Amino acid sequence: MVDASDATFDSVIRDAALPVLVDLWAPWCGPCRQISPALEKIATQMAGSLKLVKVNVDHNPATASRYDARAIPTLVILRRGEVLARRAGAAPAHDLRRWIERTLEGGAAAG
Repeated sequence: MVDASDATFDSVIRDAALPVLVDLWAPWCGPCRQISPALEKIATQMAGSLKLVKVNVDHNPATASRYDARAIPTLVILRRGEVLARRAGAAPAHDLRRWIERTLEGGAAAG
């Protein structure tokens, strides 16, 4: 897991050899706090095949705007900087894991 800022985000994703799961969140957001442990667990379980990058939208508005984070949490899966899929809102850990796995296998539509 890596915390990124507007200043470091491009280098973090550019240097990633793995697909990147971006978590656009805020500390005051209840659903963000709810899914954060699940995302960290998934990232640990998928180490070697996925990199989790967390971006606090309050401190990094350019990155939030770039990925059109109108609701938080917004999750974006990137491969080589290209958006593969995105979703907003909290979900149970097993749903998040299934969404990530389907996306990385090429079976999920962006959205």
